[in-house]
Amino acid sequence: MSMTNPQVGDYQTKYTLETFGFLPKFSQEEVFAQIDYMVSLGLTPAIEHEHPDDAADHYWTMWKLPMFGETDPVRIMEELEACHRSYPDHHVRLIGYDNYTQSQGVCFVVYEAR
Repeated sequence: MSMTNPQVGDYQTKYTLETFGFLPKFSQEEVFAQIDYMVSLGLTPAIEHEHPDDAADHYWTMWKLPMFGETDPVRIMEELEACHRSYPDHHVRLIGYDNYTQSQGVCFVVYEAR
């Protein structure tokens, strides 16, 4: 039996988005749990959106300003839904900014456009 090294073309490639892109889609309860976890860490929520054709080319457009001091997961979910309603053909992602490290602590796509 001969073993050959697989070539790059041998693998089916799939474009994934962000941290949880390899998992099945989150239910609304699972998204809510992630938001609750993010808030419990003291991260500042922010929402971004982008058309799928441009999602990998440049920075995404921010939806309003970051939600400084927001600790209510329901309010954050309402803003995610408002962004999705306004841009139904865009990906919408949630970011949790860490004010201590000045970086993103959490980032995942909530609504994926098809």
